[in-house]
Amino acid sequence: MRQVDTKFIRDRITQLRIQKGVSEYKMSYDLGHSRSYIYNISSGKSLPPMAEFLEICDYFEITPSQFFNDATENPALLQSAIEELRKLNDDDLMLVISNTRRLNKDK
Repeated sequence: MRQVDTKFIRDRITQLRIQKGVSEYKMSYDLGHSRSYIYNISSGKSLPPMAEFLEICDYFEITPSQFFNDATENPALLQSAIEELRKLNDDDLMLVISNTRRLNKDK
């Protein structure tokens, strides 16, 4: 199992923030903190406590597991797709799976 260090957490927040297209200031403001809150995390001056970490995950619309899985390029987009798939009945879900397999063969 890979050990997660503080640099990973800082870098992952930065990566997800950039993917979302928001500045450090905007994200800090959206989370209800001073303008330097995310800057302090990104620069290594501080780390968020657990409750704040969970709020950051909610902000990015991902689960904590998805936060730590950096193999997924855009976890928020994947999470959105999963939520939509959950709404489908079995027949439609099988159709989506079939089409996804066909698309993946073409790559």
